[in-house]
Amino acid sequence: MHRARETTGESLDLSTEVQNLKEKLDEHSKQMEQSAEKLSQLQSENTALRDQNQALKATGNKKRCFNTRIRPMGNLNTPTSGEGTTDTPPTSRVAGATREGTENPQIHDLEESDSDPEPGKEAPKRAAATESSITAYREQIFSKRFDSMQSMVECLPRVAPLIWRSNPDSYADTPFVEEIASVEMPRKFSFPSTKMYDGTGDPDCNTPEPS
Repeated sequence: MHRARETTGESLDLSTEVQNLKEKLDEHSKQMEQSAEKLSQLQSENTALRDQNQALKATGNKKRCFNTRIRPMGNLNTPTSGEGTTDTPPTSRVAGATREGTENPQIHDLEESDSDPEPGKEAPKRAAATESSITAYREQIFSKRFDSMQSMVECLPRVAPLIWRSNPDSYADTPFVEEIASVEMPRKFSFPSTKMYDGTGDPDCNTPEPS
């Protein structure tokens, strides 16, 4: 009887321990499921934040490229160089030369006595020289402005670079060289020399008539 009581007590203890272990296992499984759900939620949030970050980067790059300041075009008569000094145009130089000539009458008289040029021929030569210098100066200014504007345009997104051609009649510098070369050109052929039928002889007869 005593042994039977001991065995029943041990079996009860074992059953209680097994029940406790089952409860703990259920709690751990629930915690694992909750942690897996949290992990999946965090991963989805991470992907959404990554996509937002990439979109913000793309918009920021576009804004930077579009927010480049374009300097206003200055006066052509008094342009400023890169070092901050103002270049005097040729007209002002010519005016300064004329002023110097009026201020120094002795030098002017000496030059006239040495050379003695004809006044009728010197006036058009001076006018042509001043006009050529002014046109060269303006072309230089416009070329500089055009280069700066071209560099700004190339900075814009989705703008194809300009095609620089070494020869305007050739297509060697174009980006469509392969497409142009793949086009088959028609072969040259010569038409046979035919003689118009006058209606007097047999059209099927190819033998020459005796003269």
